[in-house]
Amino acid sequence: MNAVVFDRTGPPAEVLELREVPAAEPRRGEVLVRMLASPVNPSDLMYVEGKYGLKPTLPATPGFEGVGVVESNGGGVLGWLRKGKRVAVINDRVGNWAEYTVTRARQVIPVPDDLPDEQAATFFVNPATAVAMTRDVLKVPASEWLLQTAAGSNLGQMVIRLGKRAGFRTLNVVRRREQAAELTALGADAVIVEGDGPIEEQVRAAVPGGVRYAIDPVGGATGTAAIASLAPGGRVLLFGSLSDEVVSVHPRRILSGDVRVEGFWLGSWAKSQPVLRMLRLFREVGELIRDGTLTSPIAATYPLAKVREAVTHAAAAGKGGKVLLRIGERN
Repeated sequence: MNAVVFDRTGPPAEVLELREVPAAEPRRGEVLVRMLASPVNPSDLMYVEGKYGLKPTLPATPGFEGVGVVESNGGGVLGWLRKGKRVAVINDRVGNWAEYTVTRARQVIPVPDDLPDEQAATFFVNPATAVAMTRDVLKVPASEWLLQTAAGSNLGQMVIRLGKRAGFRTLNVVRRREQAAELTALGADAVIVEGDGPIEEQVRAAVPGGVRYAIDPVGGATGTAAIASLAPGGRVLLFGSLSDEVVSVHPRRILSGDVRVEGFWLGSWAKSQPVLRMLRLFREVGELIRDGTLTSPIAATYPLAKVREAVTHAAAAGKGGKVLLRIGERN
C-alpha cells in the first residue's frame, strides 16, 4: 500500500515522503480500515516535527484522525460489528495518512450516511475538543464569559458557535485585525487584537475583574496572558503549545487568587470517560455537525502524492479552513 512516511523528525515539507509499504494486519481487538480522507491538523505537524506530547517511533506515518471503511477484523465482537461500516478513525499508533491503517476497534466510530466524507474526516479532534472543554470540563454556565486565544482557528470558531447555542459569552483573542470583523459576524461577543495592547489589560477593560473561564492552545506569552486575565477562582485549560514556548505564572497568583491552571488532551480525557458517555458525545457531535455548529470549512484537498504541498498549505496563516488529504473513494 501507499503511505506517507518520515524517517526523522523535522519540517514536514522536508521529511515527509510517499512510499510503498506492507499493509499492517489487525490483531485481536483491532480493525483494518481502508482510508478515504484525513485532515492535516496542527497536532499532525507538531508530531512530525517531534514537538508533540506523543513521540513517533521511526519510521512513522502521521494522521491522528480521518474517515474510512472497516475492511476486516482481527477478532472481537466490536470489530465484527464495525465491519463494512464507514467510520471516523482515531489513531494514536499507526497513522491515517495511508491507503490502509490499523487501529483499535473502540477507536472507530460509525458515521451517518448523510455526513460528507470531508466532515466525517474531521469528526473528532476539533468538534469533540470544543464540546468536551466547554461543557464537560469547564462547564461554562450561561451568561458567563469564556476567554479563548487563537480564536480565529477552526476550533475557535466552533467555540463561538457553541457559545451562541449554549448561552455563554465569548471573549476572543486574535492576531490579525481582519479576523475581528469575521468573528463578530460569526457571533463573537467581543474580540481582542493582540497588537492593541497587553491581553490582560484588554480583557479587564471588556470584563472588569477578569474572566472565570479561559482556554488556550498557544502557550508562551499568549498563554501567560490568559492566566493573568483570570478572576479569583478562575480556571484555564491549556490544550496546545502552538508557540512551543513555556507559560509563566507566579505561585502567589495561584495561591492568593485561587486560580486553576489545567491541561487538557482529548485523547487522554476520552480514555478516562465511560463508554456510554463517549457514545453520547459522538452522537451529539454528529448532530452539531449536521446543523452547522461544528462544521469544518475545507480550504483545499490534496492527494497523498502531494502531501508536501498539503502540509505547507496547512501551516500557512489565513488559509480559511482545513486542509484535507483525499486518500480513497467510497465503493
